[in-house]
Amino acid sequence: MFQYQLNAEANKALIAIVGDIDIDGTELMEDEILPALMAYDAATIDMSEVYFVDSSGIGLLIKLVQTLQESDKIVKIKDVRPEVNEVFELLHIQDILGEEVFS
Repeated sequence: MFQYQLNAEANKALIAIVGDIDIDGTELMEDEILPALMAYDAATIDMSEVYFVDSSGIGLLIKLVQTLQESDKIVKIKDVRPEVNEVFELLHIQDILGEEVFS
């Protein structure tokens, strides 16, 4: 099950995602997470509890990051698990989103 926890300090948000990022999380990401993060100048996405990302999840993540970047938000993705990072590397996600996004 896909869940998230949002913590904010000053004008920076930390969002911890728990569970798989897949088709089931689509509505939650588009309807809740994206609007919530738009209220901040910077957002860090903690993926330490994400063990699986499917193609729809990859698309959602790219859309989320690019939409925030287009609104002049600073976006970072941190603590990507090895099994998810392997998928990111195969799909060149770091190249698509930019190396500066990953910490």
